[in-house]
Amino acid sequence: MEIAHVESYPIHIPLESPVSFSNRTITYRDHAITYVRTESGLEGVGYSLGYEGAGLISQAVESLLEPMLVGEDPRDTERLWHEMYDGTLQIGRAGIVLRAISTVDIALWDVKAKAADQPLSKLLGGYADAVPAYASGGYYRDDKDREGLRGEMRRYLAEGHDVVKMKVGRRSVAEEVDRVAAVRDEIGDDRTLLLDANGVWSSPTEAIRACRSFEPYGPYFIEEPVMIDEVETMATVNDALEYPVATGELEGTRHNFARLHDEGAASVLQPDATVCGGITEWLRIANYAAAYDIPIAPHYNWNLHASLLGAIENGLWIEYFYRDMDVKVFDDVVADPLEPDDGTISLPDTPGHGVSLDKPALQEFKQT
Repeated sequence: MEIAHVESYPIHIPLESPVSFSNRTITYRDHAITYVRTESGLEGVGYSLGYEGAGLISQAVESLLEPMLVGEDPRDTERLWHEMYDGTLQIGRAGIVLRAISTVDIALWDVKAKAADQPLSKLLGGYADAVPAYASGGYYRDDKDREGLRGEMRRYLAEGHDVVKMKVGRRSVAEEVDRVAAVRDEIGDDRTLLLDANGVWSSPTEAIRACRSFEPYGPYFIEEPVMIDEVETMATVNDALEYPVATGELEGTRHNFARLHDEGAASVLQPDATVCGGITEWLRIANYAAAYDIPIAPHYNWNLHASLLGAIENGLWIEYFYRDMDVKVFDDVVADPLEPDDGTISLPDTPGHGVSLDKPALQEFKQT
């Protein structure tokens, strides 16, 4: 079996209204879509969120990576990962090039599982047939007040979720405490509350002060209290709190994740296969973490990550966004998106990774 062609292009999906994190506001989502096709007719697909750089990711796939791949056996995922990574070492290692490698590697694993006629989760080991999912939300909108936040959480509870996540850090500490208190009151004491600050606080003093103010409301973790590159600062925050720091959604490669553990910066790791180097590298990270009993709670991309979490022993939760919240909109181009049932996502049982994309929808959002 040989790779005949690699194609990649960006898509741009507008949001119905602007939505804000702690430190920025967005009006659309862009993704790079990558197809790997073999001479025998098998096709695999991979993708990555672009953060306004999807076009550059696709350019990197076609200009840098395709020449390395044509004529190679797509089942040689380990060897091809190293050829792509080592072959772009001087200009890659993170960011756009690593995301490009991620999209290709995901597509290669899709081909590999289809060639084996197995669902990806079974090919990787088959630890579970379903995985727990938390409802991720609590974003900021101009028209969403405290009661709107409570109503959003009621909706998640009605869907059967026992774990919810909300954004913090955009407003003053006093206002954020009020928001967190409202959500805790709404979900009750027996459910799990997660917080996400998107790296908003600029010093350990500022981060610790804010995070300690949330302690009375029993959060399970605080995600990215400081910027991801400030590992020593994050370690200081992690050590100072009664509840742990989680991070990893923007990290690349096992080496960065090993540093997060070795320096005590995080107690929950959140690798994203579309960011960290694909499925090949995601598995290395998860297996490294398992050696230290560190739980894995991957970022976003539930259609793909459900199968990965179902293949490892130290999986914690899948992050799930409801489409009508108009925050993550990739399901608009997924032919048969996964959905939680009473807080649990059942794994795909078809050959491949199970994420089939709707090609007419892709054409609608394709950027040229």
